[in-house]
Amino acid sequence: MGALVRAISAPFRLYAAISDEVAKERRLRLTDGNAWSTEFGRESHAGEVVTMDSAMRLSTVWACIRATTQAVAALPLATYEKRDDGSREKVDDNLSSILGDSPNEDQTALEFWETMVAWLLTGGNAYAEKAFTGPALSALQPLPGNRTTPVRKNGQLIYRFTDRGKVEELPRDKVFHLKGFGQGLTNPDLGLSPIAYGTNAIGAATAADRIAGSTFAKGLRPSGLLQATSILTADQREQIRENIIKPLQGARNAGGIGVLEGGLTWQNVSLNPEDAQLLETRRFSVEELCRLFGTPPIIIGHAAQGQTMWGTGVEQILLSWLTLGIDPLCDRIEARIRKQIIRPTGNRRRYAEFNREALLQMDSAGKASFLSTMVQNGLMDRNEGRQKLNLPTRPGADVLTAQTNLAPLDQLGGASDAGNTVRAAVRSWLGLDEKQTEGKRDE
Repeated sequence: MGALVRAISAPFRLYAAISDEVAKERRLRLTDGNAWSTEFGRESHAGEVVTMDSAMRLSTVWACIRATTQAVAALPLATYEKRDDGSREKVDDNLSSILGDSPNEDQTALEFWETMVAWLLTGGNAYAEKAFTGPALSALQPLPGNRTTPVRKNGQLIYRFTDRGKVEELPRDKVFHLKGFGQGLTNPDLGLSPIAYGTNAIGAATAADRIAGSTFAKGLRPSGLLQATSILTADQREQIRENIIKPLQGARNAGGIGVLEGGLTWQNVSLNPEDAQLLETRRFSVEELCRLFGTPPIIIGHAAQGQTMWGTGVEQILLSWLTLGIDPLCDRIEARIRKQIIRPTGNRRRYAEFNREALLQMDSAGKASFLSTMVQNGLMDRNEGRQKLNLPTRPGADVLTAQTNLAPLDQLGGASDAGNTVRAAVRSWLGLDEKQTEGKRDE
């Protein structure tokens, strides 16, 4: 009977053993340093353990990431195809709709690119799983950057995605990977993480923030010692703690008056916030973190020492941020779209591009100057300029024009047909003929 039971249960035991081995293979490995460090963080010189979550709790980190992600994600993204004559034509197909309108069932294009850029700025890498309907791309679904790691397996690049302690392996053609600045030292397929390499700066800012909070929580009262003239009993120490120390602690009890009895005296043993330069430390931390994320302090509402919040200087700072901060991010995304999404389709003429002109939407003077220059120099007709302002086109406004205030030396004094027509109309309106006009010139 026992032999029969063992024979019947053998297939089930074999299945359970195989399932257990597969589960072990899919669990989080000790070598998956990216996932472990994300969960448990890195310790800074200030003694603070820095994780992505703790870093985002700092207002400076939050503001830098929010400002940059919103600036990039708000730019319209369109798909174009090059023509044989060097010009380009805007493409409106399923791929352009995925990139610039609806990447997946749940997100708008703005929300999707906000997510991707946010992961890029925090972890240095952003991932999205590519879904296909047949051979055509149908959706881009973001993958958490702290749970996805590119690895090489038998020379082939794959992506390990950790989900609830289990690991799924995705081939490279199923993942859209945005890499940040640089190249990982231990894993060359990873971009460098600003939070990982800025652990000490973030840890120092967190420590200063914690000290400030603790100081205010204690009602700005410095820590110190109560000195007694004799040795106290355990019961006396407890009474002092309950009747003197606790009633005067906390911001709500600030300004309270305590009474020291039995020869007790107070001795201050700490520095006040001014002596500890706490305010200067926190100000420096803001500028240090802005430097880490490439965001000028003025962008997040912080004026550096000696800097004003208004004027042409601020305008130049904003232009520098757009040139050195926003534009390289856009270039990085465009290059990855072309390499990993468009090129696999076999179309080498097609590419995606952010419309940088959208950055001028809120600057009416700058946009007016730009359009005026483009139209007056024959680089854009008036209908194209009206389209930039979301205005309808007008008949006859699709002709390139240019000012003629500059002319070759051999044509100085010459009059164009348009000029002669205008002068003739003015003479006719004044009732003058050509001979009268020439006589007045001679006089």
